Amino acid sequence: MSETESPLPPPPAGAASPAVDLPRIERAVRDILAAVGEDPNREGLLETPARVARMYAELFRGIHTEPARHLQKFFTEKYDEMVLVRDIRFNSMCEHHLLPFIGKAHIGYVPNGKVIGLSKLARVVEEISSRPQVQERMTEQIADLLVEHLQVKGVAVVIEAAHSCMSIRGIRKPDSVCVTSAMKGIFRSSLSSRSEVMTLIYGGRGQ
Repeated sequence: MSETESPLPPPPAGAASPAVDLPRIERAVRDILAAVGEDPNREGLLETPARVARMYAELFRGIHTEPARHLQKFFTEKYDEMVLVRDIRFNSMCEHHLLPFIGKAHIGYVPNGKVIGLSKLARVVEEISSRPQVQERMTEQIADLLVEHLQVKGVAVVIEAAHSCMSIRGIRKPDSVCVTSAMKGIFRSSLSSRSEVMTLIYGGRGQ
């Protein structure tokens, strides 16, 4: 059911999409430093704009990719019970404050004649999270992709994340966790299927 594949590789150091305007980001960072009262020419800040530009190119690399491509290769199987991959770690950037939110995604689906390599689910999460996001939209996007490209009988996506826009600014509640879910197909229509997937995700873990 899964295919032999190496773990998700880290982006090459300094790599940037041709669509990313690194010099423009550097100019903007210098302006921000000056606007908050710092001296962009101070020794410790001289290379900061370039570092931030490379960081943004890495964190937002998903803008320039199409995650659906990971769902193009599938395997024909008669298996029609739930497939669940839980605890897919990710980090993303909240588009409201450009601050990170970090968490894990759980994806369950019931096949309809097609199964996907398990690593592909992690790759979809990786690319959808690597762009300015809100957690609610990210949850729906992952679920909709599986419905569209695998024609599954049902898909359940649950995401848990801690948002630094709540923990280091504003209300400053560092222990809060946001949980979102998207239930499609039989996971929406059948209470027993929905209960099963939630039990498999959280059962025995004190959640």
